[in-house]
Amino acid sequence: MRKIPTRTRVLNALLEPNVFPPRPVDEVFGALVARAETADGGSAEGDEDFLDGYRTVLHYYSDVPSMTPVGWQAVLDDLELRIRNRLRVRRLIHDRPAISDEPVGAPVLVVGLARTAAPITREAIARSVGHRAPLLWEMLYTDLEAPEKERRRYIKAATQHCKSVGRLSPHYRDLHRFEAESPGDSSHLLRHGVHHLARAHMPGYLDRLAGHDWHGDYEHLKLVLQVLQHGRGDRRWILHSAAHLDHLPTIRDVFPDATVVWVHRDPVTVMGSVCSLAEAATAVHVKDPDLHRIGATWLELTAASIERARAARLELPREAIVDVPYTQLQADPHGAMTALYERLGTRSTGADRANLEAALSGPATGRSHEFDLARYGLTTDDVEGAFGDYTRTIDRLRLR
Repeated sequence: MRKIPTRTRVLNALLEPNVFPPRPVDEVFGALVARAETADGGSAEGDEDFLDGYRTVLHYYSDVPSMTPVGWQAVLDDLELRIRNRLRVRRLIHDRPAISDEPVGAPVLVVGLARTAAPITREAIARSVGHRAPLLWEMLYTDLEAPEKERRRYIKAATQHCKSVGRLSPHYRDLHRFEAESPGDSSHLLRHGVHHLARAHMPGYLDRLAGHDWHGDYEHLKLVLQVLQHGRGDRRWILHSAAHLDHLPTIRDVFPDATVVWVHRDPVTVMGSVCSLAEAATAVHVKDPDLHRIGATWLELTAASIERARAARLELPREAIVDVPYTQLQADPHGAMTALYERLGTRSTGADRANLEAALSGPATGRSHEFDLARYGLTTDDVEGAFGDYTRTIDRLRLR
Protein backbone atom coordinates (compact mmCIF):
# COMPACT_ATOMS: atom_id res chain seq x y z
CA MET A 1 0.00 0.00 0.00
CA ARG A 2 1.30 3.46 -0.84
CA LYS A 3 2.25 5.58 2.11
CA ILE A 4 -0.51 7.75 3.54
CA PRO A 5 0.71 11.31 4.23
CA THR A 6 1.53 12.08 7.87
CA ARG A 7 -1.02 14.93 7.90
CA THR A 8 -3.76 12.49 6.90
CA ARG A 9 -2.85 10.08 9.70
CA VAL A 10 -2.78 12.94 12.19
CA LEU A 11 -6.17 14.21 11.00
CA ASN A 12 -7.63 10.73 11.41
CA ALA A 13 -6.43 10.67 15.01
CA LEU A 14 -7.79 14.16 15.74
CA LEU A 15 -11.16 13.59 14.09
CA GLU A 16 -11.82 10.13 15.55
CA PRO A 17 -13.49 11.32 18.79
CA ASN A 18 -15.52 13.99 16.98
CA VAL A 19 -17.00 12.19 14.00
CA PHE A 20 -16.86 8.52 14.98
CA PRO A 21 -19.08 6.82 15.59
CA PRO A 22 -21.22 9.06 13.38
CA ARG A 23 -24.53 10.43 14.56
CA PRO A 24 -27.69 8.96 13.01
CA VAL A 25 -27.39 9.48 9.27
CA ASP A 26 -30.71 11.27 8.87
CA GLU A 27 -29.67 13.72 11.57
CA VAL A 28 -26.33 14.34 9.88
CA PHE A 29 -28.02 14.78 6.51
CA GLY A 30 -30.55 17.22 7.94
CA ALA A 31 -27.70 19.34 9.27
CA LEU A 32 -26.02 19.32 5.84
CA VAL A 33 -29.17 20.58 4.16
CA ALA A 34 -29.76 23.21 6.84
CA ARG A 35 -26.23 24.59 6.43
CA ALA A 36 -26.64 24.60 2.66
CA GLU A 37 -29.89 26.57 2.94
CA THR A 38 -28.27 29.11 5.22
CA ALA A 39 -25.14 29.50 3.12
CA ASP A 40 -26.79 30.49 -0.17
CA GLY A 41 -30.32 31.47 0.71
CA GLY A 42 -31.84 28.56 -1.16
CA SER A 43 -34.59 26.25 0.01
CA ALA A 44 -34.87 22.48 -0.03
CA GLU A 45 -38.66 22.73 -0.02
CA GLY A 46 -40.08 21.11 -3.13
CA ASP A 47 -36.79 19.40 -3.96
CA GLU A 48 -36.99 16.59 -1.42
CA ASP A 49 -36.99 13.78 -3.98
CA PHE A 50 -33.79 14.96 -5.63
CA LEU A 51 -32.03 15.61 -2.32
CA ASP A 52 -33.06 12.23 -0.94
CA GLY A 53 -30.67 10.77 -3.50
CA TYR A 54 -27.83 12.31 -1.52
CA ARG A 55 -29.35 11.01 1.71
CA THR A 56 -29.30 7.51 0.21
CA VAL A 57 -25.64 7.86 -0.77
CA LEU A 58 -24.77 8.96 2.77
CA HIS A 59 -26.50 5.90 4.22
CA TYR A 60 -24.36 3.62 2.04
CA TYR A 61 -21.18 5.41 3.10
CA SER A 62 -22.15 5.09 6.77
CA ASP A 63 -22.35 1.31 6.38
CA VAL A 64 -18.71 1.00 5.25
CA PRO A 65 -17.03 -0.67 8.25
CA SER A 66 -13.51 0.54 7.47
CA MET A 67 -14.34 4.20 6.74
CA THR A 68 -11.75 6.56 8.21
CA PRO A 69 -12.65 9.78 10.05
CA VAL A 70 -10.95 11.78 7.29
CA GLY A 71 -12.87 9.81 4.68
CA TRP A 72 -16.20 10.37 6.42
CA GLN A 73 -15.53 14.09 6.77
CA ALA A 74 -14.49 14.29 3.11
CA VAL A 75 -17.78 12.65 2.11
CA LEU A 76 -19.76 15.13 4.23
CA ASP A 77 -17.88 18.09 2.76
CA ASP A 78 -18.41 16.86 -0.80
CA LEU A 79 -22.14 16.22 -0.33
CA GLU A 80 -22.67 19.57 1.36
CA LEU A 81 -20.93 21.34 -1.52
CA ARG A 82 -23.12 19.51 -4.04
CA ILE A 83 -26.30 20.27 -2.08
CA ARG A 84 -25.37 23.93 -1.75
CA ASN A 85 -24.86 24.15 -5.49
CA ARG A 86 -28.16 22.43 -6.20
CA LEU A 87 -30.04 24.86 -3.95
CA ARG A 88 -28.23 27.85 -5.46
CA VAL A 89 -29.18 26.75 -8.98
CA ARG A 90 -32.82 26.27 -7.99
CA ARG A 91 -32.90 29.68 -6.28
CA LEU A 92 -31.48 31.40 -9.36
CA ILE A 93 -34.04 29.75 -11.64
CA HIS A 94 -36.85 30.63 -9.21
CA ASP A 95 -35.74 34.27 -9.27
CA ARG A 96 -35.20 34.30 -13.05
CA PRO A 97 -37.49 31.74 -14.73
CA ALA A 98 -36.11 32.68 -18.16
CA ILE A 99 -32.96 30.73 -17.28
CA SER A 100 -34.80 27.46 -17.85
CA ASP A 101 -35.64 28.60 -21.39
CA GLU A 102 -31.97 28.87 -22.37
CA PRO A 103 -31.33 26.56 -25.35
CA VAL A 104 -28.46 24.14 -24.79
CA GLY A 105 -27.85 23.31 -28.41
CA ALA A 106 -25.78 20.43 -29.82
CA PRO A 107 -23.47 19.82 -26.84
CA VAL A 108 -20.43 17.60 -27.31
CA LEU A 109 -19.70 14.96 -24.70
CA VAL A 110 -16.18 13.54 -24.81
CA VAL A 111 -15.91 10.08 -23.28
CA GLY A 112 -13.29 7.39 -22.85
CA LEU A 113 -11.52 5.38 -20.19
CA ALA A 114 -8.59 6.78 -18.20
CA ARG A 115 -5.41 7.55 -20.14
CA THR A 116 -7.20 7.77 -23.50
CA ALA A 117 -6.43 11.48 -24.07
CA ALA A 118 -10.13 12.29 -23.72
CA PRO A 119 -9.42 15.33 -21.47
CA ILE A 120 -6.91 16.67 -24.01
CA THR A 121 -9.46 16.18 -26.79
CA ARG A 122 -12.06 18.03 -24.73
CA GLU A 123 -9.74 20.93 -23.97
CA ALA A 124 -8.68 21.33 -27.59
CA ILE A 125 -12.30 21.44 -28.78
CA ALA A 126 -13.43 23.65 -25.90
CA ARG A 127 -10.86 26.34 -26.71
CA SER A 128 -12.28 26.77 -30.22
CA VAL A 129 -14.29 29.89 -31.01
CA GLY A 130 -17.95 29.36 -30.15
CA HIS A 131 -17.23 26.47 -27.79
CA ARG A 132 -16.99 26.39 -24.01
CA ALA A 133 -16.34 23.86 -21.25
CA PRO A 134 -17.60 24.47 -17.70
CA LEU A 135 -14.66 25.06 -15.39
CA LEU A 136 -14.34 23.16 -12.14
CA TRP A 137 -15.07 26.20 -9.97
CA GLU A 138 -18.22 26.86 -12.01
CA MET A 139 -19.39 23.31 -11.33
CA LEU A 140 -18.83 23.73 -7.59
CA TYR A 141 -20.18 27.30 -7.34
CA THR A 142 -22.61 27.71 -10.23
CA ASP A 143 -23.86 31.27 -10.56
CA LEU A 144 -24.80 33.97 -13.02
CA GLU A 145 -22.21 36.45 -14.26
CA ALA A 146 -20.90 37.96 -11.04
CA PRO A 147 -18.74 40.96 -10.14
CA GLU A 148 -15.03 40.23 -10.23
CA LYS A 149 -14.77 40.22 -6.43
CA GLU A 150 -17.47 37.54 -6.13
CA ARG A 151 -15.96 35.54 -8.97
CA ARG A 152 -12.55 35.56 -7.30
CA ARG A 153 -14.15 34.45 -4.03
CA TYR A 154 -15.62 31.41 -5.76
CA ILE A 155 -12.32 30.58 -7.46
CA LYS A 156 -10.44 30.93 -4.18
CA ALA A 157 -12.86 28.56 -2.43
CA ALA A 158 -12.60 26.01 -5.25
CA THR A 159 -8.80 26.31 -5.27
CA GLN A 160 -8.70 25.65 -1.54
CA HIS A 161 -10.91 22.61 -2.07
CA CYS A 162 -8.48 21.27 -4.69
CA LYS A 163 -5.49 21.90 -2.44
CA SER A 164 -7.18 20.09 0.44
CA VAL A 165 -7.73 17.03 -1.74
CA GLY A 166 -4.11 17.16 -2.87
CA ARG A 167 -2.80 17.39 0.68
CA LEU A 168 -4.84 14.39 1.78
CA SER A 169 -3.69 12.33 -1.21
CA PRO A 170 -0.68 13.58 -3.18
CA HIS A 171 -0.91 10.40 -5.27
CA TYR A 172 -4.48 11.27 -6.34
CA ARG A 173 -3.36 14.82 -7.14
CA ASP A 174 -0.57 13.45 -9.35
CA LEU A 175 -2.93 11.13 -11.21
CA HIS A 176 -5.89 13.41 -11.71
CA ARG A 177 -5.80 16.97 -12.96
CA PHE A 178 -7.83 18.85 -10.39
CA GLU A 179 -7.58 22.61 -10.85
CA ALA A 180 -10.23 25.22 -10.10
CA GLU A 181 -9.80 27.17 -13.34
CA SER A 182 -9.56 24.15 -15.65
CA PRO A 183 -12.48 22.26 -17.23
CA GLY A 184 -14.02 19.82 -14.78
CA ASP A 185 -15.31 16.28 -15.06
CA SER A 186 -19.10 16.19 -15.41
CA SER A 187 -19.36 13.73 -12.51
CA HIS A 188 -19.20 16.81 -10.27
CA LEU A 189 -22.71 17.59 -11.53
CA LEU A 190 -24.14 14.08 -11.31
CA ARG A 191 -25.86 13.17 -8.07
CA HIS A 192 -25.22 9.45 -8.41
CA GLY A 193 -22.52 7.45 -10.12
CA VAL A 194 -19.46 5.28 -9.84
CA HIS A 195 -17.46 8.25 -8.56
CA HIS A 196 -18.86 7.31 -5.16
CA LEU A 197 -17.58 3.76 -5.60
CA ALA A 198 -14.05 5.08 -6.12
CA ARG A 199 -14.04 6.02 -2.44
CA ALA A 200 -15.27 2.80 -0.88
CA HIS A 201 -16.49 -0.69 -1.62
CA MET A 202 -20.30 -0.40 -1.54
CA PRO A 203 -21.86 -3.38 -3.37
CA GLY A 204 -25.35 -2.42 -2.22
CA TYR A 205 -24.97 1.00 -3.81
CA LEU A 206 -23.72 -0.58 -7.03
CA ASP A 207 -26.84 -2.74 -7.13
CA ARG A 208 -28.99 0.34 -6.58
CA LEU A 209 -27.38 2.13 -9.54
CA ALA A 210 -28.57 -0.63 -11.85
CA GLY A 211 -32.18 0.46 -11.37
CA HIS A 212 -31.64 4.21 -11.09
CA ASP A 213 -33.45 6.60 -13.44
CA TRP A 214 -30.71 9.00 -14.57
CA HIS A 215 -32.96 11.65 -16.10
CA GLY A 216 -33.01 13.76 -12.92
CA ASP A 217 -29.21 13.78 -12.75
CA TYR A 218 -28.84 14.92 -16.35
CA GLU A 219 -31.66 17.44 -16.04
CA HIS A 220 -29.65 18.97 -13.19
CA LEU A 221 -26.56 19.06 -15.40
CA LYS A 222 -28.62 20.87 -18.04
CA LEU A 223 -29.87 23.41 -15.47
CA VAL A 224 -26.27 24.17 -14.51
CA LEU A 225 -25.36 24.80 -18.14
CA GLN A 226 -28.39 27.05 -18.55
CA VAL A 227 -27.36 29.12 -15.53
CA LEU A 228 -23.79 29.43 -16.80
CA GLN A 229 -25.07 30.43 -20.24
CA HIS A 230 -27.73 32.92 -19.16
CA GLY A 231 -26.75 36.48 -20.06
CA ARG A 232 -23.42 35.41 -21.50
CA GLY A 233 -24.39 34.38 -25.02
CA ASP A 234 -24.89 30.96 -26.57
CA ARG A 235 -21.87 28.76 -27.08
CA ARG A 236 -21.58 25.07 -27.76
CA TRP A 237 -20.93 23.20 -24.54
CA ILE A 238 -18.07 20.69 -24.43
CA LEU A 239 -18.39 18.18 -21.58
CA HIS A 240 -16.26 15.27 -20.47
CA SER A 241 -16.66 12.22 -18.24
CA ALA A 242 -16.16 8.50 -18.58
CA ALA A 243 -19.47 8.22 -16.69
CA HIS A 244 -21.39 9.37 -19.77
CA LEU A 245 -20.70 6.02 -21.44
CA ASP A 246 -23.20 4.44 -19.05
CA HIS A 247 -26.04 6.81 -19.93
CA LEU A 248 -26.16 7.40 -23.68
CA PRO A 249 -29.97 6.93 -24.05
CA THR A 250 -30.65 9.34 -21.17
CA ILE A 251 -28.22 11.87 -22.59
CA ARG A 252 -30.03 11.81 -25.92
CA ASP A 253 -33.37 12.25 -24.13
CA VAL A 254 -32.16 15.33 -22.26
CA PHE A 255 -29.96 16.65 -25.08
CA PRO A 256 -31.57 15.36 -28.30
CA ASP A 257 -28.92 16.88 -30.58
CA ALA A 258 -25.89 15.90 -28.49
CA THR A 259 -22.82 14.38 -30.13
CA VAL A 260 -20.68 11.88 -28.25
CA VAL A 261 -16.96 11.85 -29.07
CA TRP A 262 -15.72 8.43 -27.96
CA VAL A 263 -11.93 8.10 -27.64
CA HIS A 264 -10.95 4.41 -27.80
CA ARG A 265 -7.82 2.72 -26.48
CA ASP A 266 -6.86 -0.89 -25.79
CA PRO A 267 -8.16 -1.59 -22.25
CA VAL A 268 -5.03 -3.60 -21.38
CA THR A 269 -2.99 -0.40 -21.64
CA VAL A 270 -5.29 1.65 -19.41
CA MET A 271 -6.71 -0.73 -16.81
CA GLY A 272 -3.75 -0.30 -14.47
CA SER A 273 -4.32 3.47 -14.54
CA VAL A 274 -8.02 3.06 -13.78
CA CYS A 275 -7.19 0.91 -10.75
CA SER A 276 -4.40 3.24 -9.66
CA LEU A 277 -6.77 6.21 -9.60
CA ALA A 278 -9.36 4.20 -7.66
CA GLU A 279 -6.69 3.12 -5.19
CA ALA A 280 -5.61 6.71 -4.62
CA ALA A 281 -9.19 7.77 -3.83
CA THR A 282 -10.00 4.72 -1.72
CA ALA A 283 -6.86 5.03 0.40
CA VAL A 284 -8.11 8.37 1.77
CA HIS A 285 -11.52 7.03 2.70
CA VAL A 286 -11.01 3.53 4.09
CA LYS A 287 -8.41 1.72 6.15
CA ASP A 288 -6.18 -0.78 4.35
CA PRO A 289 -8.10 -1.01 1.06
CA ASP A 290 -8.05 -4.40 -0.63
CA LEU A 291 -6.14 -3.87 -3.89
CA HIS A 292 -7.33 -7.11 -5.47
CA ARG A 293 -10.91 -6.15 -4.75
CA ILE A 294 -10.25 -2.77 -6.36
CA GLY A 295 -8.97 -4.58 -9.43
CA ALA A 296 -11.94 -6.92 -9.65
CA THR A 297 -14.46 -4.13 -9.03
CA TRP A 298 -13.10 -1.68 -11.56
CA LEU A 299 -12.50 -4.29 -14.21
CA GLU A 300 -16.16 -5.24 -13.89
CA LEU A 301 -17.34 -1.61 -13.85
CA THR A 302 -15.33 -0.47 -16.85
CA ALA A 303 -16.03 -3.53 -18.98
CA ALA A 304 -19.75 -3.26 -18.23
CA SER A 305 -19.68 0.44 -19.09
CA ILE A 306 -18.10 -0.25 -22.49
CA GLU A 307 -20.60 -3.00 -23.28
CA ARG A 308 -23.53 -0.86 -22.15
CA ALA A 309 -22.42 1.94 -24.46
CA ARG A 310 -21.84 -0.43 -27.38
CA ALA A 311 -25.37 -1.79 -27.00
CA ALA A 312 -26.93 1.66 -26.58
CA ARG A 313 -25.30 3.14 -29.65
CA LEU A 314 -27.15 0.66 -31.86
CA GLU A 315 -30.35 2.52 -31.01
CA LEU A 316 -28.92 5.98 -31.66
CA PRO A 317 -28.50 7.84 -34.96
CA ARG A 318 -25.16 6.96 -36.53
CA GLU A 319 -24.08 10.60 -36.54
CA ALA A 320 -24.65 10.89 -32.78
CA ILE A 321 -21.34 9.15 -32.01
CA VAL A 322 -17.92 9.98 -33.42
CA ASP A 323 -15.25 7.34 -32.80
CA VAL A 324 -11.69 8.55 -32.25
CA PRO A 325 -9.01 5.83 -32.07
CA TYR A 326 -6.30 6.74 -29.58
CA THR A 327 -3.62 5.33 -31.89
CA GLN A 328 -4.66 7.75 -34.64
CA LEU A 329 -4.85 10.67 -32.21
CA GLN A 330 -1.38 9.82 -30.91
CA ALA A 331 0.21 9.31 -34.33
CA ASP A 332 -1.31 12.36 -36.03
CA PRO A 333 -3.03 14.65 -33.51
CA HIS A 334 -3.53 17.52 -35.94
CA GLY A 335 -4.90 15.31 -38.71
CA ALA A 336 -7.21 13.52 -36.31
CA MET A 337 -8.51 16.76 -34.80
CA THR A 338 -9.08 18.28 -38.23
CA ALA A 339 -11.22 15.27 -39.13
CA LEU A 340 -13.00 15.49 -35.79
CA TYR A 341 -13.87 19.14 -36.31
CA GLU A 342 -15.40 18.29 -39.67
CA ARG A 343 -17.49 15.54 -38.07
CA LEU A 344 -18.71 18.08 -35.51
CA GLY A 345 -19.85 20.40 -38.27
CA THR A 346 -17.12 23.00 -37.93
CA ARG A 347 -13.72 23.70 -39.44
CA SER A 348 -10.31 23.62 -37.81
CA THR A 349 -8.44 26.92 -38.01
CA GLY A 350 -4.89 28.02 -37.28
CA ALA A 351 -6.04 29.07 -33.83
CA ASP A 352 -7.48 25.59 -33.26
CA ARG A 353 -4.17 24.01 -34.18
CA ALA A 354 -2.45 26.30 -31.67
CA ASN A 355 -5.05 25.34 -29.07
CA LEU A 356 -4.26 21.67 -29.65
CA GLU A 357 -0.57 22.34 -29.14
CA ALA A 358 -1.38 24.15 -25.89
CA ALA A 359 -3.52 21.24 -24.71
CA LEU A 360 -0.83 18.70 -25.61
CA SER A 361 1.83 20.68 -23.77
CA GLY A 362 -0.35 21.45 -20.74
CA PRO A 363 0.14 20.08 -17.22
CA ALA A 364 0.51 16.33 -17.41
CA THR A 365 -1.65 13.96 -15.48
CA GLY A 366 -0.59 10.50 -14.60
CA ARG A 367 2.77 11.24 -13.01
CA SER A 368 4.04 8.33 -10.91
CA HIS A 369 1.31 6.18 -12.39
CA GLU A 370 1.19 2.53 -11.42
CA PHE A 371 0.51 0.44 -14.49
CA ASP A 372 1.19 -2.99 -12.99
CA LEU A 373 -1.98 -5.06 -13.36
CA ALA A 374 -0.59 -7.66 -10.95
CA ARG A 375 -0.73 -5.09 -8.15
CA TYR A 376 -4.51 -5.36 -8.42
CA GLY A 377 -4.65 -9.12 -8.89
CA LEU A 378 -5.25 -8.86 -12.63
CA THR A 379 -3.62 -10.32 -15.71
CA THR A 380 -3.70 -9.36 -19.35
CA ASP A 381 -5.92 -12.38 -19.98
CA ASP A 382 -8.37 -11.14 -17.32
CA VAL A 383 -8.71 -7.78 -19.04
CA GLU A 384 -8.98 -9.22 -22.53
CA GLY A 385 -11.59 -11.71 -21.35
CA ALA A 386 -13.67 -9.02 -19.63
CA PHE A 387 -13.73 -6.73 -22.67
CA GLY A 388 -14.34 -9.47 -25.24
CA ASP A 389 -14.01 -8.37 -28.84
CA TYR A 390 -13.87 -4.65 -28.02
CA THR A 391 -10.14 -4.42 -28.73
CA ARG A 392 -10.49 -6.11 -32.11
CA THR A 393 -13.35 -3.75 -32.92
CA ILE A 394 -11.43 -0.57 -32.15
CA ASP A 395 -8.42 -1.82 -34.13
CA ARG A 396 -10.58 -1.43 -37.25
CA LEU A 397 -11.74 2.12 -36.47
CA ARG A 398 -10.49 5.11 -38.42
CA LEU A 399 -11.59 8.73 -38.05
CA ARG A 400 -12.08 10.34 -41.42
